[in-house]
Amino acid sequence: MPDEIALLVADVYEAAGALRRLGERTARAEGLTQARWQVLSVASEEALTVPQAARRLGVTRQNVQRVANDLVELGHAAYTANPDHRGSPLLTLTPSGRDALASVTERATEQHRTLFAALPEKDVAAARSLLHRLLAELNRQERAAGEH
Repeated sequence: MPDEIALLVADVYEAAGALRRLGERTARAEGLTQARWQVLSVASEEALTVPQAARRLGVTRQNVQRVANDLVELGHAAYTANPDHRGSPLLTLTPSGRDALASVTERATEQHRTLFAALPEKDVAAARSLLHRLLAELNRQERAAGEH
């Protein structure tokens, strides 16, 4: 089993890399980067501060700040007053940002349909189930390591 585990981990990394490259191509086709797409997406549900967005994305505040500033400069986002914290404004999408997010999401949905058309739905569901269990175990181990 250890060889299969090592091979599975390698396969997950390879798939993640290929999906990241597909995401970059998808975003670029809509005039975005994948990082801008991710920040637009995370801020689309509700206005967030840059630190909140960074925590949700699992990246540094500095990276999100740079991307958020780019989105504001492009007119896709704006900073608005934060009633809870004067020094940390909220990042909100503009109509242009909502349009850009809708376009890139539509393009990605079509690409995913094409990509997964040859894979049986039950296999996709089984893969998702296994990945969810793996993520739950990784989260459990991270929490346990943090408690010591």
